[in-house]
Amino acid sequence: MSSYGPTHLVPLVLFVIGLVAAVWLGRQHRAVDGPTRFSRAAAVLVPLATVPFLVIDLIFNFDIAVTLPLHLCDLAWIAASWALWTHKPFPVALTFFWGLTLTIQGVITPALGEDIPHPRYFAFWALHLLIVWAAVYLVIGLGKVPRWRDYGTTVATTLGWAAATYCLNLVADTNYGYLMRKPRSSILDFFGPWPWYVVQEIALIVAVWALMTWVAQRSVKHPSRGSRRPRARSLPS
Repeated sequence: MSSYGPTHLVPLVLFVIGLVAAVWLGRQHRAVDGPTRFSRAAAVLVPLATVPFLVIDLIFNFDIAVTLPLHLCDLAWIAASWALWTHKPFPVALTFFWGLTLTIQGVITPALGEDIPHPRYFAFWALHLLIVWAAVYLVIGLGKVPRWRDYGTTVATTLGWAAATYCLNLVADTNYGYLMRKPRSSILDFFGPWPWYVVQEIALIVAVWALMTWVAQRSVKHPSRGSRRPRARSLPS
């Protein structure tokens, strides 16, 4: 698939439409206590839309270098489904931080060698779009803002994944998480050579996540005027 060709532009258009819909739906559901029927349905839709393509790819197009579900996006869809079903802070935080920084890179600069009608093409876009939409629905729409403790657990979880995935890459001579080599045409092109780009990426991600947490927390402590509830008027005597 060529970047910004027809088979990239169509998912980008769907991506933007989905973002608007996710924010609108989330705002409509804010008054509901607990997961809505829509949220639970979306939680089921995520694996229904992703797992079949992944299974087909594993069975008919297996390649140890690219097929194993070891990229963060392969874990992020699980976090997204978990978060949509339960609204628990930990999976919501994983979906928010992973989705709006790492997964969204794949939407803008996809490292995808396959095109239509390859199953990996559909699996790629189903994963990436649904994860980001879930993050926007949960945090920007519903207002499920991560706390600083959620930031810390997300950083620790991500570092644990990076360490385990790096060890597997060494053993299997793979490049999951792009921890061994840069993908083509990505933000990592602005960083230094290996291994420094990995260190720089980790430092940048940790800093950006901290900024995201700070901004999100301020939005909760200082809501805009439009989000304030109107004061109750006193009855005439």
